[in-house]
Amino acid sequence: MTRAWRARAAQSDNAAPLLDRVLAARGLTQQADSFMNPSLKALHEPKLIPDLQRAADRIIEAVKNRETIAIFGDYDVDGVTASAILIHTLRAIDPQLNIISYIPHRVDEGYGLNCDAIRELHSQGVSLVVSVDCGITAHEPAKTAREIGLDLIITDHHNPPASIDDLPDAFAVVHPRRPDSDYPFGELCGAGVAYKLAWHLCTLHCGSERVSPPLRGVLVEMLGFAALGSIADVVPLLDENRVIVKHGLRQIPHARNEGLRALIAASGLDSNKIDTEDVGFRLAPRLNAIGRLGHAAEALELMTNATGSEAARLAQRLSKINDERKSIGEAIYAQAEEMAISAGMVGPEQRAIVLAHDDWHPGVVGIVCSRLVERYARPVILMQRDGDVCKGSGRSIDGFNLHAGLDACTEHLIGYGGHDMAAGMRCQSEQFEHFANAFIAHSNERLTPDDLVNTTRYDTTARVAELTPETVRELERLSPFGAGNPRVQVRVVQAKLNGIPSPFGRGGNHLSLRVCDRDNAGPGWRVVAWNWAKHIDQIPPGAPVELIIEPKISDWNGRISVEPVLVDLRVC
Repeated sequence: MTRAWRARAAQSDNAAPLLDRVLAARGLTQQADSFMNPSLKALHEPKLIPDLQRAADRIIEAVKNRETIAIFGDYDVDGVTASAILIHTLRAIDPQLNIISYIPHRVDEGYGLNCDAIRELHSQGVSLVVSVDCGITAHEPAKTAREIGLDLIITDHHNPPASIDDLPDAFAVVHPRRPDSDYPFGELCGAGVAYKLAWHLCTLHCGSERVSPPLRGVLVEMLGFAALGSIADVVPLLDENRVIVKHGLRQIPHARNEGLRALIAASGLDSNKIDTEDVGFRLAPRLNAIGRLGHAAEALELMTNATGSEAARLAQRLSKINDERKSIGEAIYAQAEEMAISAGMVGPEQRAIVLAHDDWHPGVVGIVCSRLVERYARPVILMQRDGDVCKGSGRSIDGFNLHAGLDACTEHLIGYGGHDMAAGMRCQSEQFEHFANAFIAHSNERLTPDDLVNTTRYDTTARVAELTPETVRELERLSPFGAGNPRVQVRVVQAKLNGIPSPFGRGGNHLSLRVCDRDNAGPGWRVVAWNWAKHIDQIPPGAPVELIIEPKISDWNGRISVEPVLVDLRVC
């Protein structure tokens, strides 16, 4: 009830159909058809990505020579799915190929390529290492690989250096946003880049743009894996990301992969209908949790090798670890919030939260950062102090480039990397206070108090009666929803509460509201207000209200009805 409300764009004629008004608000009127019906033909040519042709040629050479290839991934969902895409593709090209997978341990090894791992892989007979979702700043590992005679192909999507001269000296560096790149879309995730490489490998192997039916089947199935990585890594669902996710979500319910099917079952999902929210809140957290609290190699095993009872066991283990992650996250959140308040970091004078604690788990702090960003609308960095070194994660708000903020504090850091909105970093413990002060000073220069207000942007206004099952279904044509294409939000005007708000759910934390038009005493619709029970005393029964909602359809017990989710509410 404290959010600022802003229209996404100047409001169009309310006489126009609801979908048309939303399209206009999002600037999609001219490309409405291609946006709502994205075609696989809209995917860009893979070899337009710098070094992808060189990388693919070297991999095909390794396949022909029966070399041992290592796929080196990251420990999050994007890294796991990117690894799985290349492993499944290479197995389909040559089932006898010797492929080794390697994912570093988050706590023991840290993020990305490292020299010890490169040497270890070489000792196992590996002659070619292909990184996925990491490596764009891996100068020392690239140097080590050259020194020992191992070819290293880097595929990544994290922020690259500004100059091509600052790229790692690897055999190939495949990145859509390299300084010398003309690739038309720079927002692929690691799994998206891996998918492009897999696609080109198949065409090279077949000697034709039209690949063999078995390989075509693998590429279609791998769209589902690329969709998982894209959604989990919160890349904008625009351009070819939208194509990948739209078509990939269609593949997930029909997955032949027994590990993915077991994960869907362990998540309690309807395997016939998977959307971005199912991935973001049910599937991805389970795959991520094991990399946070254990070793992501188990998640990769589930997605590549596990079958039958072993797949079910691994999926259940990931669910259990995810529950542990939630408990740890709740404890860190409570402690971090208290520390931030005590340090004066939630007011207008300090426009960032930067904290460290000995007991915080470095694999969980990133999730807590996101929650604090949502609560306090400012950049947040949380770090674990582990002896002489602090390591942690940061999350940001729209309009504040987190990576640039770290650039401004580089003298206090051992290392860092990531995106504009999310990053990881390390510093000497003795440097933490200097780093925190420098980052907060940078934030104070870039942000104003007005930036520190949570803002809800709605697409259009409407009356209660306008939101029917038919009009809400029309809005679903804009899916998949996510970063860059959020769920439609409608400002409902001239409404009133019909009856008394009623708590529901475990602990009575949620509210069920009945809302109708002020001039119509009809039943209107039920609005689900998650975690709104704390506001019940501020919502008098029968009060005139305006509200922002996400329109949704309920088919509970086969009864179709409009049942929106509440975003915010004002008593008029």
